[in-house]
Amino acid sequence: MSHTLARRLAVAGGAGLLAVALATPLPAQAQPPNQQRQQDFAHAAHEFGVPLDVLLGVSYLESRWDYNAGTPSTAAGYGPMHLTDLRAAGVVTSEYDQGGEDPRGDTARPALHPKADGPAAAPPSLQTVDEAAALLHTDAATLRRDPAQNIRGGAALLAEYQRRLGVRSTDAQDWYGAVAAYSHSEDVTAARTFADEVFDTIATGEKRTTDDGQTVTLAATPGLTPDRSQAARLGLRADAPPATECPESVACESVPAPYQELPGGDYGNYDIANRPQSQKIDTIVIHDTEGYWADALTLAQDPTYLAWHYTVRSQDGLIAQHVATKDVGWHAGNWYVNAKSIGIEHEGFAAQGTWYTEAMYRSSAKLVGYLAKRYGVPLDRAHIIGHDNVPGTTPATIAGMHWDPGPYWDWSHYFDLLGAPIKPTGRPGSPMVTIAPSFTTNKPVITGCDKIGSGDPCPVRGSEAVWLHTAPDASSPLLADAGLHGSSPSTVDVSDVGSRVATGQKYAVAGRQGGWTAIWYLGQKGWLPSSAVIPASGLVVTPRPGKATIPVYGRAFPEASAYPAGITPQALAPMPYTFSAGQKYTVGGIVGSEYYSATTFDVSQHVVVRGKTKYVEIQFGHRIEYVNLDDVLLLPAI
Repeated sequence: MSHTLARRLAVAGGAGLLAVALATPLPAQAQPPNQQRQQDFAHAAHEFGVPLDVLLGVSYLESRWDYNAGTPSTAAGYGPMHLTDLRAAGVVTSEYDQGGEDPRGDTARPALHPKADGPAAAPPSLQTVDEAAALLHTDAATLRRDPAQNIRGGAALLAEYQRRLGVRSTDAQDWYGAVAAYSHSEDVTAARTFADEVFDTIATGEKRTTDDGQTVTLAATPGLTPDRSQAARLGLRADAPPATECPESVACESVPAPYQELPGGDYGNYDIANRPQSQKIDTIVIHDTEGYWADALTLAQDPTYLAWHYTVRSQDGLIAQHVATKDVGWHAGNWYVNAKSIGIEHEGFAAQGTWYTEAMYRSSAKLVGYLAKRYGVPLDRAHIIGHDNVPGTTPATIAGMHWDPGPYWDWSHYFDLLGAPIKPTGRPGSPMVTIAPSFTTNKPVITGCDKIGSGDPCPVRGSEAVWLHTAPDASSPLLADAGLHGSSPSTVDVSDVGSRVATGQKYAVAGRQGGWTAIWYLGQKGWLPSSAVIPASGLVVTPRPGKATIPVYGRAFPEASAYPAGITPQALAPMPYTFSAGQKYTVGGIVGSEYYSATTFDVSQHVVVRGKTKYVEIQFGHRIEYVNLDDVLLLPAI
């Protein structure tokens, strides 16, 4: 084939369109309300001649069978079959064009605020809702809003892809090529990875209750051996990829960022280092791109822009590596965190696109699990963090810090995929709790998805976010975040993390009353429903006797005397929060003080400064912070 199968199919519509529907649908039968989606899959599979387990498996890899309140995914996909409609997505820029954050977060250098060359249009290569609508002789809006019709549309596409391959079979193992084509990947490795995940799901089976209360079951088919050779007939790119730092179980390509000297003495777009020999890697930061795959890769290759380590594509989980893990990316807005972390961007939008595909979650979790094992990064929420958990470097930078991947990233499911499920580790009544709402049933009021700060309500759907109140009463105000709002209450805006906790985070208990639990948060008691927490155990810190309050820092830099001649000591800059005697905060770990001085293009001038001061990483608010080990007592919370 001279073009990929997916692109040829994108020409669907008009003369010669295949009529794929069968003449005799299944007879309608009354079903319990929570079985309707299962029946919709069965009817669509029969109507279009697609094996039911194939249809269920593809849908699971796209959406886990969820409807997502009719909202688009981060890649403009709708419904259980993730039919994409990029017209609804509009135009975007990038994560780093938004807010006032300096992605380097190093006050020894001028602030970096790169801009993309104007907003990027949604890529025209994916518009599967139109293909499906043409096959069904309906309109795109119906396929976006009606889950049953959405499933029919996905089944019609699979049947069309199978017809194009010239394969006639009702046996699931003969549908490998059609499943690979459904990924709309441009290279055969990524298409095969998607198809392999689908057929692994079919082999093991799945059962779950969807976000809108539908019970769907995919029966296990052990020993399934699909015909993987079919993928070679799709006409996809099959270049041998350059070496990358990825697990073998994912599709990964090298799209290197440039380390390049620029006019005026600056350089881009990351820093050469020698980790973990020079510095320990102890954190992995999860981001979203606030843009599409192609645009993110273009920006990562721009020497005047900035670079992170990896990007993960939404439609099929393809990974691109930009920066070697030994080197320091410019991604987190905090130089201390940058110097000790790996940054992973995920295609999509934290607000406008409110859900992430299963293909993306699985690929990302495999990458993070591989990196965590390689570098000894603990699989917990103190070390696998969102960009929204990274602290500001000084009081002045708090308001500009980013908030992705946002309240719709499913941390519970992600940690299940990592093999480190979020579960109780303490006894009932423990003085420490883990935030653990049910993602599908926890549907908090969130505003500003269409326009941040507008106050307009977002679609009601599952979330990992839980709001904290000043009293055990849902009508009481939210807490104040001195760095974001001064003394004013926080809001329920999608970007406002001032009074919000997230799945997997651990906090010290400050009180209990009725069905409410109070936790220590930014120097205050924050109340949340007890149903949103589970008992935990671990270490907490509290000020040493005689200290009424202690300072909290956004970075763990050395004392001034540790800096060699020629390197300006970095100010510690206490945050505008109060950590008072009697309060307790959970411990993420004890860390040494470090500053990576890397302000010139000449790598020989880069120096890691280490001090004698030790710090404790704590879960202080939504973001992590640091306190001097000498200021606190470490106590067990059991």
